[in-house]
Amino acid sequence: MAFPRNSRCHFFCAFQILLLLQTKVLCYEYKVGDLDAWGIPTSANPQVYSKWSKYHSFRLGDSLLFLYPPSQDSLILVTEQSYNSCNIKDPILYMNNGNSLFNITACGDFYFTSGEPGHCEKTQKLRISACGNGSAAYAPSYGPSSLPDSAPSYPTVFGTIPAPPSSSSTSQKFPIFTAFLVGSAIWATMGGIM
Repeated sequence: MAFPRNSRCHFFCAFQILLLLQTKVLCYEYKVGDLDAWGIPTSANPQVYSKWSKYHSFRLGDSLLFLYPPSQDSLILVTEQSYNSCNIKDPILYMNNGNSLFNITACGDFYFTSGEPGHCEKTQKLRISACGNGSAAYAPSYGPSSLPDSAPSYPTVFGTIPAPPSSSSTSQKFPIFTAFLVGSAIWATMGGIM
């Protein structure tokens, strides 16, 4: 059975698209709180950030997008101790452009709060856990922390998206390679039918 030349091309393209659609997306960008802006939570939803984070699983390569008016707010990454005590001095990372994108480049817990005085105490803070058995959400803690004075050091976490680990890298590339091989075989077979 011979296919008209246009039909073969359409079939091949449709088949390639179907195979590529089966590949997994490696990274996601999350708009923090699914809100219009990063800000002080309303009295109707004071735990918006802790509730939001419990429904997401964060992995290497994912990003968190914090949107806010740059003249009214900022974003800082802090240690757990600073998060618990709302200490906004000496942050690990400071962003104030109103469109702050934080790339998750390491596994572990990350603690964010507003860099504006008084906002953290009004529960404008977020704790996420990346690469664990899903995301962990924690309600803001009030009062001093019972942790020792020495806070853990964090690697630089704001940067480019890392390559996936080698074990998952092979499994993620396999569907694309398979699609290429199958598509090439179909193309060669259909070319022989001409």
